[in-house]
Amino acid sequence: MDHEHEVSFGVFKPVDHVVVSFPSAQQADAAVRALAEMGIAGDEVRRYSDREMIEQIDRDLERASPIATIGQEVNLVRAHRALAEQGYHWLVVHADDDKRSGQVAEAVRRCGAERAQHYGHFIIEELLERPGRLPQVGESPDRGLDAQTPSGREADTSAAADKRSPTSGTADKR
Repeated sequence: MDHEHEVSFGVFKPVDHVVVSFPSAQQADAAVRALAEMGIAGDEVRRYSDREMIEQIDRDLERASPIATIGQEVNLVRAHRALAEQGYHWLVVHADDDKRSGQVAEAVRRCGAERAQHYGHFIIEELLERPGRLPQVGESPDRGLDAQTPSGREADTSAAADKRSPTSGTADKR
């Protein structure tokens, strides 16, 4: 996977791949092992730490074309950055059809993945149902992605909020 082939108008868009976010490095490690057991390994899986994802996103946003703001690619990249700022780790897994992307999604879900998005040429499909998520209200290039959280911000996903809540295993929704 060459990064130059994973961009659209200067923004990260790895077509035929599933981009997966994990609240911890240990969960990403477990997913790498689970995928390897399925025969998905080597060049088919790329790993990003939280810092690596932030660095890549910052580079991409610097060189993004104004055309990239027409769709949701820039907003999705910004949502990824919000998660990376919370310490999330990432896998980018080759999956060129619906069957394989579904298999990848099931494997990473069991390892604690919070998000898994399959990048197609024209659409980016969310593969994981988020527990307790709110109905999607609306998205636009101006409003950004609907993170389906009470605040509407990706940084307030359940796992990120759990990390900030000192007293319980549930998100602090104040």
